[in-house]
Order: sequence, then structure tokens, then C-alpha cells
Amino acid sequence: QAQLTESGGGLVQPGDSLRLSCAASGRSVSFYAMGWFRQAPGKDRELVASMIWGGGTANYLDSVKGRFNISRGKAGNTAFLQMDNLQPEDTAVYYCAAKTIKGPTWSNWGQGTQVTVSS
Repeated sequence: QAQLTESGGGLVQPGDSLRLSCAASGRSVSFYAMGWFRQAPGKDRELVASMIWGGGTANYLDSVKGRFNISRGKAGNTAFLQMDNLQPEDTAVYYCAAKTIKGPTWSNWGQGTQVTVSS
């Protein structure tokens, strides 16, 4: 099974930007879709952004619309999450996930990267 690895998290101030990256390694596989989830302490994991790799439109959590942008890398199964105007409520562990087929199940997950927004 392909493994996903995130990078790019860190500690930033409100209003700053971060760009998260997700790269697949291991067994070669073509993903149907990729997405970014986040989980803040004491809260459920939520889907922040997702995109179907075959040319579908991106979908975003309402609270990040206009600030976050998901994109696909040129090198196959890679994904990015550009996060602008970060706010303290964006603080969470961010996870990259992927689907290999159409449906509700995200079959591949990364280990997560911490994003902390604090003044």
C-alpha cells in the first residue's frame, strides 16, 4: 500500500501563510482523489479540502474558503495545501489522505503534521 508523508507544518502568527505538502511512496498506485483533514485537541477530525484528480473541482470546509487552496503536484501522487491568512482556530494536526476508488472511504493516510497559529 502506498504511504503518504506530510511536511510543511509549523508555528506561525495570525495572518501568516503555510504550504503543506503530501507525497506518496512505496507501492505505485493511482489515486482517485486526495484530501486534507485536520483534528484539533478535543475535536473530531474534519475534512478541510479535497479534490478528484481526474479534473474534478475542489471542495472546501466553509471556514477555510477563500483562504486555503488544494492543488496537485506535477509528480503524480502529490498534493499541496496552501493556507493563507491563518487564524488561531486553524491550529490542528493536518493529515493528508487519498482514495484509490470513488466512494466514501479514504484508504491511505499520512501521519500528520502540526500547524499552530499563535501570537
